[in-house]
Amino acid sequence: MPQSRDVIQALLVDRQPVRVGLREVNIWPETFRAWVQQGYPTEPVTGAEGAATQRPVDWVAHFGYDMARTGGAIAHEPILGLREMIEETEAWEIARNGAGAAYKRWKNGSGTPEHIDFHMNSRTIWERDYRPHLLSVDPRRVDLATTKQELARRRSQGLWTYYQNMFVWETMRQCLGDVCMYESLVLDPEWIHDFNRVYTDFYKAHYRVLFEEAGVPDGIRLCDDLGYKNGLFCSPRMLARLFMPYFAEIVAFFHSYGLIVELHSCGNVTQALPLIVEAGFDILNPLENKAGCDPLKLAEQYGDKLAFIGGLDARVLESGDRGLIRRRVIELVEGMKLRGARYVFGSDHSLTPLIRLTAYRYAVEVFWEHAQY
Repeated sequence: MPQSRDVIQALLVDRQPVRVGLREVNIWPETFRAWVQQGYPTEPVTGAEGAATQRPVDWVAHFGYDMARTGGAIAHEPILGLREMIEETEAWEIARNGAGAAYKRWKNGSGTPEHIDFHMNSRTIWERDYRPHLLSVDPRRVDLATTKQELARRRSQGLWTYYQNMFVWETMRQCLGDVCMYESLVLDPEWIHDFNRVYTDFYKAHYRVLFEEAGVPDGIRLCDDLGYKNGLFCSPRMLARLFMPYFAEIVAFFHSYGLIVELHSCGNVTQALPLIVEAGFDILNPLENKAGCDPLKLAEQYGDKLAFIGGLDARVLESGDRGLIRRRVIELVEGMKLRGARYVFGSDHSLTPLIRLTAYRYAVEVFWEHAQY
């Protein structure tokens, strides 16, 4: 029985798949809290003050995933460690970070935070207050010890490992906010280029440190949400001119270390597929159904150039309908295999508390019945 790392290597690198891979990207903490009440196993853990508590067991091992994230996040805010509390209640807090951005976050819930205010709203402010902080390497921006430990642990389990971070699109959106960012794409494209140039160099420099000090994983997952339910956030032409040269550069940089590069982009990104392929990405995720992405059509059009992860409509899991779950899992897995796609099974988004543990377990059970190529 081949180890998970061998299965994914055969699938993604050798292009001689033995079976479909299995991975889930994100299960919300509140989902685990609900699942524990539904029978998900826990294990004892000793807290900082010596008190024993229970926590959910490792989900990667529990569900038998083939791929595991092992760190690799880089602290991207220009002013490192800055956090200014603006307002706080028992339910939520508003705080400003080292990029000058103020967000409202719920304390006991996952999801996208509410955008409140952004200081970095002109090229002058960017150049004066933030850009200078990004021009040199700061090892404090990478958690070398934890990343090295996690990489070794997951490799000892026979898993295919990857680092994860966002890139220039999501970095810019989090620093400038949506309104300033989208206006500046049109009104000040040179600022956009300068921002992307600085951050591309910044990420490359810090990943060199990470690779040299913590080790090189099997792959990299870049998370940049280029689309929403109706399409891309900007035109393909603007995306090609202002962003894709930097995507191509970072992909080539990772390829020089022998890494497989995955793009995670929620929303309907079908118009961007030619650009994504041209930039050199190896994998596309999550193939969001409710935004209009059809995994089988994408496999027909781009299966010779891209591998795919995800694609099972999370609403199917939320329904709890075992007949519907069985049909959709079989349609997806067998459909991808029929089209010769290199495929890793998973949902098309996060697993929320609306999904019962029994429903998800059943989907994984059906997957295993059809996993062999």
